[in-house]
Amino acid sequence: MEKIRTRFAPSPTGYMHIGNLRTALYAYLIAKHTGGDFILRVEDTDQKRLVNDAMKIIYDSLEEVGIIYDEGPGKEGDCGPYTQSERLPIYKEYAEKLIELGGAHYCFCENKEYVDDDSHTELKDDPCKYLSKEEIDKKLSNGDEYVIRQTIEKEGTVEFVDAIYGTTYAEKRLLDEGVLLKSDGFPTYNFANVIDDHLMRINCVVRGNEYLSSTPKYNVMYEKFNWEKPMYIHLPPVMKDEHAKLSKRNGDASFNDLVKKGYLPEAILNYITLLGWAPPTEEEIYSLEELVKVFTIDRISKSPAIFDIEKLRWMNGVYIRNKSLEEFNDIAKKYYSEWILNNLDVLELSKTIQNRTEVLTDIPEMIDFFEKLPEYDNELYINKKMKTDLEISKTALDISYKELSAFDKWNNFDELHNFLLSLAEKYEMKNGQILWPLRVALSGKLKTPGGAVEIAYLLGKDESLRRIEKGIVKVS
Repeated sequence: MEKIRTRFAPSPTGYMHIGNLRTALYAYLIAKHTGGDFILRVEDTDQKRLVNDAMKIIYDSLEEVGIIYDEGPGKEGDCGPYTQSERLPIYKEYAEKLIELGGAHYCFCENKEYVDDDSHTELKDDPCKYLSKEEIDKKLSNGDEYVIRQTIEKEGTVEFVDAIYGTTYAEKRLLDEGVLLKSDGFPTYNFANVIDDHLMRINCVVRGNEYLSSTPKYNVMYEKFNWEKPMYIHLPPVMKDEHAKLSKRNGDASFNDLVKKGYLPEAILNYITLLGWAPPTEEEIYSLEELVKVFTIDRISKSPAIFDIEKLRWMNGVYIRNKSLEEFNDIAKKYYSEWILNNLDVLELSKTIQNRTEVLTDIPEMIDFFEKLPEYDNELYINKKMKTDLEISKTALDISYKELSAFDKWNNFDELHNFLLSLAEKYEMKNGQILWPLRVALSGKLKTPGGAVEIAYLLGKDESLRRIEKGIVKVS
C-alpha cells in the first residue's frame, strides 16, 4: 500500500480557528494512523490579507497541541519550498504547460475585477479563448497585462469520489473557468493547491466541505496533466448553532482565545476531535497518542457538528482533575496573585481547588477572598440545610473563637479538622452548625473551594481569628 501523505495548508491571515485546527488534526491522524507523512504548507498567495506573526501563531498552536509535521518550513524534504510565495516560478511553468495541453488560456480582458477575481459565480464565455496564436504572441510581445484562466470543455461530466460524501457528478458546462495565475504572477488557491498537492505527492486531501463544489475544476486539471487524483475527504463544518457556522468574524473563539480563557490545549484538541468523528466506544477522553491508534476515516460524519462550550468546559475539568497535584500546581500558580504566592501554602491551595476547577481563569475569582475578605451580607449565615440562623451562627462563632484561640496545633491539618468536628459534639450541635458559620466568616462567600477547615488551615491562626471576630461583630 502506498504511504499516505496528507497536508495542512493554512493561510497566515489570522489566528488558528477551531475549524482549521480540526482540519489539521484530522489530516495528522489519518496520516499517522497508517504510518504516513503529515506535511505543513503555507498558502500565502493572498498577499493583501497577510497578518504579521500569523505563521508564528500557527507554528506555536500546532506545537502546543503536539501536532508535529514531517515536512514543511524549517523541515525541508525533497518537495520544497513549502511556502507558496517562494514557488512562483513553479506555478508559471505549470500554467504555461497547461496552456499547451489545452487546459488554460491567456486572458487579456481589461475588466480587472473580472480578470483577477476567481470567486465570481456568473459564467461568462471569455472572448480571449478565441484569440489566434498570432494575436496572443503579439499581445505578449507588446507587454500587455494578462492572467491565465482555466479552459474547460463544455461537453460531458466530471466524477469524483469523496470518502465522506460518496460519488459526486458535475456537468462541465456549469464549471466556472476561473483565474489560475493572476496578473502579478501569484496563483489563485484553485491552481496552487492542485500543483502543490501533486508535486508534494499528497495522495489524501483533507479539507472543509466548502471546497466540494470546486473539486470538479481541480479534477479537470488533474486529467489534463494526466496526473493521478488524490483521495478526497471533505469535512462537515463546525457550527455555532443550527444556523450559523463557527466564525472568528462573528466573535467566536479561536484556539488561542480558548487557551487564554483557561482551557488546556490537550482538552481542546480532544474535544474538537469529537466534532464530526464518532469514537469506537463510549469513551470520550483520548490523548493524541491514543487518537492516532483509534482514528479511522469511516467514523467521520457528514453532518455538521455544533460547538458546545459547556461540553468543552466539562472535558477541561476532567483533564485538570487527571493531572498530578504537582502538574496542576505549576499551571495554577500562573493564576495566583503575588500576595497569595507570598503568603499561602500554594501547594495546599492547589490541592484544595484542583477538583473544583473546570477552567483555569475561574481561579482568581474563586480564591480572591484569601487576600481580602469581601463585604458580605448576614443572610449568608442563614442556611436551612445546615440548620443555621443568625442566633445559632453567633453562638457557633463565639465557640469557635474561644476554642481556636487556645488551639496550638494549627499547622497540622488533620488535628485542626478533628478539633473543629469535636466542637459540635462538645456543645451538642450539628457539624454544619459549627462549620457553616465559620466558613462564611472566613470567606464572606456563599461558595468556596474547600470548607471551613481548609480555609482556616490556609489562612493561619491569626488571620482566621481576626475574621471570626469580625463575623461575631456582624451577627451581634
